[in-house]
Amino acid sequence: MKRSLTNSLAATIAAFALAMTALASAADRITTGAPAPEFELADQKGELHSLEDYREQWVVLYFYPKDETPGCTTEACEFRDNIFAFRDLNAQILGVSLDDVESHRKFAENHSLPFPLLADTDGSTSDAYGVKTRMFGMTVAKRQTFIIGPDGNIAKHYEKVKPAEHSAQVLADLKTLGAGAE
Repeated sequence: MKRSLTNSLAATIAAFALAMTALASAADRITTGAPAPEFELADQKGELHSLEDYREQWVVLYFYPKDETPGCTTEACEFRDNIFAFRDLNAQILGVSLDDVESHRKFAENHSLPFPLLADTDGSTSDAYGVKTRMFGMTVAKRQTFIIGPDGNIAKHYEKVKPAEHSAQVLADLKTLGAGAE
């Protein structure tokens, strides 16, 4: 009897600790209206980009797991195919993954991507945005997107992304948020 009570108490304490950890993680997540974390990353040409470079315009900061994979290619090509609509709304698309500059260069060339792909090789930006994870034994960025307003604050966060539909969804939401009305 004493042993089962001890085991039950231990299980309750473990469940409580797990719940508190989950709450702490949720509290650390980026929220709409909060300032977007700054970054400085090289693109597929080796040129540095920071969030500060895009003040006064909308930024679509999309994170993706890996260059040249089916979902990531679909998502990138959808953004590419709508590039003029994004430009009309004064919105800059920035793709981010943990791949290096050379991988991004090949990916951008293979698919004629007209926007920067940023190399977060140390994962610090993915960490700051809460999207770094392990998948199939590799550390990658989760497929998530943040719309950042001209004021530098998070205007919208997409935690669930369907690659083939995402670009159109982001365009519609940018219009709803007032992009292009400036």
